[in-house]
Amino acid sequence: MVIIGELINSTRKKIKEAMENRDSAYISDLAKKQDEAGSDYIDVNAGAFVEGETEILKWAMNEVQQVTEKPIAIDSPRGSSIAEGLKIHQNGKPMINSITKETDRWNEIFPLVVESDSHILCLCIDNSGIPESADERARIASEIIDDLTKAGKPISDIAIDPLTTPLSVNTGYGLVVIDTVRMIKERYPEVKCITGLSNISYGLPARRQVNRAFVVMGMAHGLDGALLDPLDRTMMSMIRASEALLNKDPFCAGFLKAFRSGLVSKE
Repeated sequence: MVIIGELINSTRKKIKEAMENRDSAYISDLAKKQDEAGSDYIDVNAGAFVEGETEILKWAMNEVQQVTEKPIAIDSPRGSSIAEGLKIHQNGKPMINSITKETDRWNEIFPLVVESDSHILCLCIDNSGIPESADERARIASEIIDDLTKAGKPISDIAIDPLTTPLSVNTGYGLVVIDTVRMIKERYPEVKCITGLSNISYGLPARRQVNRAFVVMGMAHGLDGALLDPLDRTMMSMIRASEALLNKDPFCAGFLKAFRSGLVSKE
C-alpha cells in the first residue's frame, strides 16, 4: 500500500498559518512524524496562497527535505509551481500531484510529466467535470494512460485517482470508486490506483471510522494507495493487517516489523 502523508496542506488552517509565518519547526516536525508513521511520500501543498504560492511551496519542500529522505508529492494547481518544485526536489523520485484531462491543465502539466523522471497522479476529470459513473471515470483514465504511454511515460510511473467523493452526498459514491478501481486494474494491472481517502467521510460524524472502513474495502478490491493521515495509528494498523490478509505481505513480515516498531496498535 502506497501511503502519501496528506497533512502538510495549506487548506488546513494550522498549516496555512505555519506557512505564512515560516514556522520551520512546525512543518519539519509534521514531516518527520509522517515519515516515522510509515509514509512513502510526503505531500506538500501551498495552493491556498493566491499570491506567492511558488515561493511558499519551495520553502516548505526545503524544510521537509531537511528532516526526511522520503520523496515529496508536489501538490499544486499551477504548472509553474510544480516545475519549480521539481527543480529543487532531492529525495529520490518525486510525484506530481496532479494532472487531469481538462484541456488547460492537461496542456500545462503534460510536458512536465513527460520530461521529468517522476511519478504522476492522474485524476479522472475532463472538461465535463467529475463523472458520476465508474464507466466514465474509467474511460477518462484510459485516455490519460494511453496518451502518457504513447508520449514515452513508463506505465509503472502512472497512478490513477478514481476520485473519492462524499458519501454524505450520495451513498453510491463509495461503490463508484471501487468499480472504477476494478475496471482500471483489469485493463492496466501495472497502473496504481491511489485516492484521496478522507473525502469519503466529508460531512459525516465519526469520520475516522468511515475512512478506516473504506480503506480496507478499497484494498480488497485493488486499491494500491491513498493520501491519508498516517498519524491515525488505528488506520495504519488496519492497512498493515489488510496487506497480510490479502497475501501482499509474505510471511506477515511487514506486519510483524511494524508491530515490533510500535506502529501497530494492540487494540
